[in-house]
Amino acid sequence: MTSSATPPFPQHIELTGEGLVLRDWTEDDLAAMPGLFDHPDIAHWTPIVSPFDAEAARARLVKARQLRADGTAVLLAITLDGGAPLGEVMLRRAPEGTELGYAVGPAHRGQGLAGRAVRVMAAYAFEELGADRVILELEAENAASVAVATATGFRLLGVPLIEGEEKGRPYALQTWALDRS
Repeated sequence: MTSSATPPFPQHIELTGEGLVLRDWTEDDLAAMPGLFDHPDIAHWTPIVSPFDAEAARARLVKARQLRADGTAVLLAITLDGGAPLGEVMLRRAPEGTELGYAVGPAHRGQGLAGRAVRVMAAYAFEELGADRVILELEAENAASVAVATATGFRLLGVPLIEGEEKGRPYALQTWALDRS
């Protein structure tokens, strides 16, 4: 549910830049989603369910639409041209700020997709949503995500770690920030 202070997200979002098209997930993407998200790295570093099968894909699509309708989060497919999804980028309104997250399918890594998607989504947060700061919350041991944070201009904040447990595994998240320039 959105408050009067939190405007709803648009029903349709398509963002372009950095050689990418970030677009809404559709039913046509359901068959591709397990190939993107059913991987040990994604199971380990993200809250995305594992194993990730056709049922999980349908549930994720439903959840993405509900989060958008609630004004809580936007989950977009990362594509090169609006076609086949290569991963996902997320923007979430949270008490601690405007948070970004991402997951790139294992077959599509090493192309800078996460960093480019983060830059496009951060620009959207600053320009369209009026955010003053966007954050990434990630584990220090996740070298790939630390590299994305560093390459995209985020800086590590000197704030307490966010500790918890997910999927039976303890985690400690660092908070990285990028401020509006």
